[in-house]
Amino acid sequence: MNHNRIVCFDLEMCCWNQDGVGTTGEIIEIGLAEIDLVKQEVVKRAQYYVKPEKDEVSLFCVELTGITPRKIEKQGRPLEAVLQSVVKNFGGANKIYASWGRDDLILKKECQQKGIELPFKEFINLATLYRIQNRLKDKRIGHKAAQEAKGIDWEGRQHSGYVDAYNLAKLALTML
Repeated sequence: MNHNRIVCFDLEMCCWNQDGVGTTGEIIEIGLAEIDLVKQEVVKRAQYYVKPEKDEVSLFCVELTGITPRKIEKQGRPLEAVLQSVVKNFGGANKIYASWGRDDLILKKECQQKGIELPFKEFINLATLYRIQNRLKDKRIGHKAAQEAKGIDWEGRQHSGYVDAYNLAKLALTML
């Protein structure tokens, strides 16, 4: 296990908003940013689009994420192929993966449904760690708000897996 490297990741999923109620479906983007804790820097980034098997990208989802059905059609690949690329380019079980919240459970559930092996074994929920470190107890805080509270500028469009993973990596460097 390489404890000097953490792979921060963010998922974007098919999403809908009906009568003010948000729901999500299959993963359509995985953004990753790997940090080196010794060098204290982001050392690698990637973005993968995933072609959903059952869901479609709604207009609400396009507005939220900027991911269009055309982009998914042209650049999307099956989840299994994307995860093979993630393991090849970032390492699988020999790396620790981290997200803001429980993206690990979302990924695990979809992998189980599709008969795919989860690409990692070790996981850190940075939202929980942030709440513990900052004595927030029961108070939930969003990734962007937590980052801004630490004086770290947010870069790029929120709800892009690529952008969110990079911003999370910058925040993680202050936490780990």
